[in-house]
Amino acid sequence: MAGPEDAGLRARARSFGSVAAGYAAFRPGYPPDAVAFLVGDRPRRLLDLGAGTGLLTEVLVAAGHDVVAVDPSPEMLGQLASRLPGVAPAVGTAEAVPLGDSAVDAVVAGQAAHWFDPPAAAREIRRVLRPGGSLGLVWNTRDERVRWVGALGALIAGEARDHEADQRVVDRFAEQLSAEVVVAESGIVQTVTPEDVVAGIATRSYVAVMDDARRAEFLAGLRELLAGHPGTRGRELLELPYVTRAYRLTPR
Repeated sequence: MAGPEDAGLRARARSFGSVAAGYAAFRPGYPPDAVAFLVGDRPRRLLDLGAGTGLLTEVLVAAGHDVVAVDPSPEMLGQLASRLPGVAPAVGTAEAVPLGDSAVDAVVAGQAAHWFDPPAAAREIRRVLRPGGSLGLVWNTRDERVRWVGALGALIAGEARDHEADQRVVDRFAEQLSAEVVVAESGIVQTVTPEDVVAGIATRSYVAVMDDARRAEFLAGLRELLAGHPGTRGRELLELPYVTRAYRLTPR
C-alpha cells in the first residue's frame, strides 16, 4: 500500500499543469554543449520524456533532431505546442510510452527523471530504443556558490527537493539498464528581474501544492530576501547562474 510520502510525491508530480505558463516563461533552458554531449551532433530521432513545456525539446530541435515530446500533462504540452508547432506532442508517461518498439535513437529527460519509476521506466526505455541507443538525463540546479543564490537556497531548503536525489535516480537507472554512465558538467545563466526569480520558484512543485495563504507567505519571504540581500538589493536585473549536470547512460 502506498504511504503518505508516495501520495505527496504523486500530488507534486500532478501539480505542473496548474503552473504550465509560468514554467514555460521562467524556467531556464539547457546549454547546447550539454545537449550535444547527451545525443551527439548528427541528426537523430529522439524521445524527450517528461518534455513539459519544451525547454529541452527546443534545444534538440534547434540542433536538427527529430523529436517526439511525451508528457503526462496536457497543459504543459499545450505550452510546448504553442512554441514548437513543428513538434507533435503526445500525452504519456515514462512507464507507458506511446511509441512502438525500437522507435528512437536516444531517450532524453530534462528536469524530469526524478518523477519516474526506474524499474518500469527502464523497461519502456529499453523497448523504444534502437540497438546502440542511449538514455540522457540532465538537470539544472541553481549555483549556490554565488552568495545571494546560496542565501536563496538556504531560505527554501526546508521545502525544496534534495538534488542529491538526482544522483540516486541516475544510479537506479544505471542498475536497471546495466548501463555505462558518463557525466559532463556545464552551466547556463538567466538574466532575470527579482520578480522573475520569485515567479520561477513559484513553478516548483512544492510551491504549486501549497494552499493560497502558505504560498503567499512563502513567496513574500523570497521577495523580502531579494530586496534586502547585498547581492540583489536595489538591482533591476540579476544574473541567476545554474550548474547543468548531464548523464549519458548506454545500456549494455
